[in-house]
Amino acid sequence: MSLFGNLIWIIFGGLEVSLEYAVAGIVACVSIVGIPFGLQLFKLAVLSLVPFGQHVQQTQPRQIPGCLATLLNIIWIFTGGLIISLTHIIFGVLLCITIIGIPFGRQHFKLVSLAIWPFGRRPE
Repeated sequence: MSLFGNLIWIIFGGLEVSLEYAVAGIVACVSIVGIPFGLQLFKLAVLSLVPFGQHVQQTQPRQIPGCLATLLNIIWIFTGGLIISLTHIIFGVLLCITIIGIPFGRQHFKLVSLAIWPFGRRPE
């Protein structure tokens, strides 16, 4: 089921969304200050390319110190994370209106959890 869902997802917009996240990640990595944020955008690009069969998990506590991850997440929210997550919420709600769109809406809701608080989380 996940292969079929991912194929339909890629055909109907998943590839474009993933490329947008990847290009934004490259642009963010141009400056040294933006590299941590660019890496988070690459995580979003991977998850938005093939979301079926993947889950968002917490990373190991020793990978990123707690207060640093929290500080970077707060900066992330104010520099675009809120807009990204609201976009996925809107698309998720619109897709869940029809029965056929419910699985795809659920994938957008999965992307919301990574888009709002990406530091300290990873797709699996």
